[in-house]
Amino acid sequence: MSSLAKETFALVTEELALPELREEFDESKAVGLLTQAVSQLLDKNLERLLQICYRIDLSENMLKKILHESPPEQLASDLAQALWERQKQKIILRKHYSGTEDPE
Repeated sequence: MSSLAKETFALVTEELALPELREEFDESKAVGLLTQAVSQLLDKNLERLLQICYRIDLSENMLKKILHESPPEQLASDLAQALWERQKQKIILRKHYSGTEDPE
C-alpha cells in the first residue's frame, strides 16, 4: 500500500476517531471503515459530521452535491469517498510545497 494511502488514513482516523486497521491495509478497507463512521454520524450526529467536513475542508459545493444528488443508500459511501479524496489532495499539496514530492 502506498504511503499516500497510509497518510490519508492516519488523517481521516484522527478526525473521525476510527479504529486502527489490524489486518493488511488497503484503501478500500479504509474507505469502508470511513463509510461506517460517516453512516453513524449521518444517523446520530449530523452536526458533528458537518463540522468534520468543514475541518477537512471539503468544499461546500461538493457536500451539497452529495447530500442532494446521491441516492440515500449510497450517501455515506459517496461522502466517505469525497472525504478520503480531499485528505489525499491535502497530503499531495503539502508534499509539493514542502519539496518532498513523492505521492506514491
